[in-house]
Amino acid sequence: MKAWFAALLIGLFSLNCFAAIDGKFVQKDNLFPRVKINTSKGALVVELDRMRAPITVNNFLTYVANGDYKGSVFHRVERDDANEKDFVIQGGGYDKDYDGMFERAPIFNESGNGLRNDMYTIAMAYQDSKPHSATRQFFFNMNDNDHLNPGKGWGFAVFGYAVEGTDTLDAIMRVETDYNKKLGYSFIPKEPVIIFNMEVLEEQQ
Repeated sequence: MKAWFAALLIGLFSLNCFAAIDGKFVQKDNLFPRVKINTSKGALVVELDRMRAPITVNNFLTYVANGDYKGSVFHRVERDDANEKDFVIQGGGYDKDYDGMFERAPIFNESGNGLRNDMYTIAMAYQDSKPHSATRQFFFNMNDNDHLNPGKGWGFAVFGYAVEGTDTLDAIMRVETDYNKKLGYSFIPKEPVIIFNMEVLEEQQ
């Protein structure tokens, strides 16, 4: 009986150790939490807008709080060459070998929240023609990308913006890209741009 009880306690302890931290409880009363993103090209800080994009922010914070972005990369650094403009930097979904990483359940698209895909904002990526398929991949707008905003159809949900370290984003935008056979695209950095970790900063008073 004692052995069975001990085994039960160990099992409950193990389950508790592996239970995911839910982002909605991360600074739950803070409408504008800040997250520092440490990368191989430098650091940046994003301020999230939980007031306008609560589902998206809480989802992002779930990945951050559980260390799920550690070791992921920015796999997409794309320019709009036809218009001689920068476009987006996308990441969070692949490791340095460009293998896909663990995904949680997809979330509802909050693109109608009034936030626009302007330069240095952060937004969720989703699968083509599947607006409610976003999981962990996000992107930074590196220009005012009006065509990514909702119109008659769904757009891409903006949920914050870079408040520090825009020079880091500019540096990532300048990395050399090439065709990657595994992913099948030509906007893949030749040398992986790694996200070392993300951390939620102390709430501002």
